[in-house]
Amino acid sequence: MITAEVTNAFPQMREIKTGICQVFILHTSASLTINENADPTVRADFETYFNKAVPENDPDYLHDDEGPDDMPAHLKAAMLGSSVTIPISNGRLALGTWQGIYLCEHRNYGRSRELVITAWGE
Repeated sequence: MITAEVTNAFPQMREIKTGICQVFILHTSASLTINENADPTVRADFETYFNKAVPENDPDYLHDDEGPDDMPAHLKAAMLGSSVTIPISNGRLALGTWQGIYLCEHRNYGRSRELVITAWGE
């Protein structure tokens, strides 16, 4: 979960009364989305769903240079997307009570991931 990291990365965001924060991931086998942040079983169910929807070792995949999770990781990332946009209200991300930003790692053995975080407003 990266919600706290976004807030900490931009201490200037506390000065923005009304604005927008965009978080963008610089990778094609990981993704970003917003969903429930209260119950950890939601994250487990996300993984279960995506592993069923986009299985590894599908003989129809041509792109498997980095192993059986290569193409499935790209497809899962395409399904969820590479960025999220969150309103800023009174210096804080205006997320719902139960919401958090998920950085979804779709590779079996994830590596370091880089984000670009941009915030603007008044």
